[in-house]
Amino acid sequence: MASVAAGYLPILLFLGVALLLSTAFVLLPMAVSKATGSSNPYPDKLTEYECGFPAFEDSRAQFDVRFYLVAILFIIFDLEAAFLYPWAVSLGAIGFGGWLAMMIFLAELTLGFVYAWKKGALEWE
Repeated sequence: MASVAAGYLPILLFLGVALLLSTAFVLLPMAVSKATGSSNPYPDKLTEYECGFPAFEDSRAQFDVRFYLVAILFIIFDLEAAFLYPWAVSLGAIGFGGWLAMMIFLAELTLGFVYAWKKGALEWE
């Protein structure tokens, strides 16, 4: 029974170190911020710094749906690239069946791209 518990000791040590480090990464910056006074807001610190002028409307305004469409299309075509590399590396081992499966996958993605293009999802006004 003791040998089984000893087998879990490295895992428990790893979890303990991970818990200690994650707590330190959260609490230490907050403590340093309080100690140095950088968390003290004053009017000059709260002014606009990214664009240089006050916002026109509420920061919780709704975004146009095109932002989300572009993000989704980016994820789809990014996943395509992520699938192509391991496929290319293992092509010698998977043979013609693997090549054919990837060609079907690429054809589906091409059809989706053409559909998005025809629907105007890639147009920005």
